[in-house]
Amino acid sequence: MSEHEIQIEQHGAVRLLRLNRPEALNAFTTGLLGQLRQALEAAAEDGATRCVLITGAGRAFSAGQDLSDPHVAPSRDPGAAPKDIGHLLEHFYIPLALRLRSMPVPVVAAVNGVAAGAGASLALGCDLVLAGESASFIQAFSKIGLIPDCGGTWLLPRLVGRAKALEMALLGDKLKAAEAAALGLISRVLPDAELQDAALALAQKLAGMPTRALVQTRIAIDEAMKLDFEPALKREAAVQSQLGFAHDYLEGAAAFLDKRKPEFKDR
Repeated sequence: MSEHEIQIEQHGAVRLLRLNRPEALNAFTTGLLGQLRQALEAAAEDGATRCVLITGAGRAFSAGQDLSDPHVAPSRDPGAAPKDIGHLLEHFYIPLALRLRSMPVPVVAAVNGVAAGAGASLALGCDLVLAGESASFIQAFSKIGLIPDCGGTWLLPRLVGRAKALEMALLGDKLKAAEAAALGLISRVLPDAELQDAALALAQKLAGMPTRALVQTRIAIDEAMKLDFEPALKREAAVQSQLGFAHDYLEGAAAFLDKRKPEFKDR
């Protein structure tokens, strides 16, 4: 296992995490999954970090699970017991997906090249997803007799609806970046040469905004999808009540009235 399967860079208030197994299209091993979770934990605990940006080294975002990893690689011995893939999910993918979804700062994905299987789920679990024009998304699970994981079954129908989610999951066909954007699966598509700079600029913009309100917006939207209209309205009121006492609202409102740039500090 490489000690540097995640490259970490700090750009002001933005923490950049780069998946770093380019020779394997950044396919996930238990080592890479563990390092990514640790990097997210560190970013969550660092009060100076106000946005996280995730991308891949080389020509791919992530090809998904590395099937040669000992935790999942099928034995060539006919008498050997099959591997328990559920154990891998319980101990690596589920904690990672939950950590990503509960980050106290916005998370942006910059998808360069292919995002397949769990790599696609990881990208789609971020708050905003940018992709290069040559990027693609593949729900590759059905090709090897599995179902979407790392949050895929939850994310897909919420992003594109049941019919398209089933088509993507059952067929496992490649979805080009432009089509993914048209479906609402991702935020936007950019020329490949502009992707990294544009993603960093977007992350820096988010880092300068009221972080707590951005995160509460994510949570409110996710919760509202499980609620009827009136409970959603009441939840909005409860959250607004909390945010209304916070520094960032008072600062933002004062800056608006004073016609000056606000200085947000909450996180």
